[in-house]
Amino acid sequence: MTEPFVHPYIPNTAPESKAAMLAAVGAASVDEFYADVPAELRLGRALDLPAPFTAEQDLVRHVEGLLAKNVSTRQRLSFLGAGTYNHYVPAVVDEVIGRSEFLTAYAGEPYEDHGRFQALFQYQSLMAELLAMDVVNVPTYDGYQATATALSMAGRMSGRRRILVASDVLPAKLSKVRDFVRVHLDLEFVETIDGVADVAGLVSRLGDDVAAVWVETPSHTGAVEAQLRQIADAAHAAGAVLVVGTDPIGYGVLTPPAEQGADIVCGDIQSLGLHQWFGGAHGGFIAVHDDPKFIMEMPSRLFGLATTDVPGEYGFGDVAYDRTSFAHREEGKEWVGTAAALWGIAAGVYLALMGPQGMRDLGEVLLARTRYAQQRLAAIPGIALGDTAVHLREFTIDLSGAGVTAAGLVEALRAEGIEPGVPVGEHRLLVCITEMTSQADIDRLAEAIAGLDTGSALLDRRDADHQTSVSIPTLEEQSA
Repeated sequence: MTEPFVHPYIPNTAPESKAAMLAAVGAASVDEFYADVPAELRLGRALDLPAPFTAEQDLVRHVEGLLAKNVSTRQRLSFLGAGTYNHYVPAVVDEVIGRSEFLTAYAGEPYEDHGRFQALFQYQSLMAELLAMDVVNVPTYDGYQATATALSMAGRMSGRRRILVASDVLPAKLSKVRDFVRVHLDLEFVETIDGVADVAGLVSRLGDDVAAVWVETPSHTGAVEAQLRQIADAAHAAGAVLVVGTDPIGYGVLTPPAEQGADIVCGDIQSLGLHQWFGGAHGGFIAVHDDPKFIMEMPSRLFGLATTDVPGEYGFGDVAYDRTSFAHREEGKEWVGTAAALWGIAAGVYLALMGPQGMRDLGEVLLARTRYAQQRLAAIPGIALGDTAVHLREFTIDLSGAGVTAAGLVEALRAEGIEPGVPVGEHRLLVCITEMTSQADIDRLAEAIAGLDTGSALLDRRDADHQTSVSIPTLEEQSA
């Protein structure tokens, strides 16, 4: 008879321990905990794992071998974005968040964790200034959760179910948001026109059952929405709120959504001093005006400034704690668990280092380099831009006229040490440009694409001499 397996690293795997836990909760087997998971989503077999390593050095060697298969964007020329971006992280950011009082802090209270509360208060204040909002939460898990929560807030306030989605949304984000809200909200999509919202189509769909209009700017494809004010006015006329999902990286130069009528602004802070790593460090933010109607629907923690018993001394602590699930537990409007507080401190350090002028300079660089890359790639015969909207950091190129698929182009350029972007269709490629992408990098990408020989040639060499020469201004010329 085979002896039952007891895992050396996982506690409570002994049969008697499992039996005791099942008895305590009244379950006959572990399978009962997964009864609501469809059968087609279950593996149906044991994981294909090696036998446990009893010696630590053997385990270390095994894990290092797995990790060695990863290739970072520092090792390749990367134009990958789609939610996780390769922005520069100042060394000071890593130094501060590596300090033990921040790195190891988990929850804590004001009397024992004063420094962390103050650091997060400063982060909230800096984000509020950048976004032209009054109230910003302590970071949630990521921007996906922040957006789902923002939409849920709109649903709770209005008692309505319908959400109109007026822009292109990152598919992974849309999937997670839909999972979060599907029980109590219905997402309805309004087709975009040339990369941005179809305002007329949106207005025709508005009604007294719409809780919110959801706009992403920059969108999944990097398009900047130019009609937020019109969208906000239409939403408000129907009694709905405008929820804007965004990336704060561009608001040194772009007009914040709050100044264009947005009621709730949400998104991810990964661009603000967090590494791309292998999927990124992520934290979500939710920002609202100083309106109790909105503030009391925010489930996340808020840290505020208050006087103490000592004249001239201030303390930092929770604001309106009784609105959270920490206070109400299972009766809370929405459950909030672990926050990405460490990443909030990182973003706070980043914003403090950059300052208003630094964010302005960064925004101008992103706009200029994005436009240069668009012009450079669109000058290659057979390649066209996906739309004519203003883009920040990301844009799509259409390869259908070049006789090559997006996946085929990616495969070919990987052989040259280049990650050209993310396929978002058979012939569409999403290209990402950041301040880490130099003009020479962009030129190298364009030359690599133009020089490909794929059978269905991107550039017909026989006609190359007859092509009209296109002059692309340098970044310095654009700035001038």
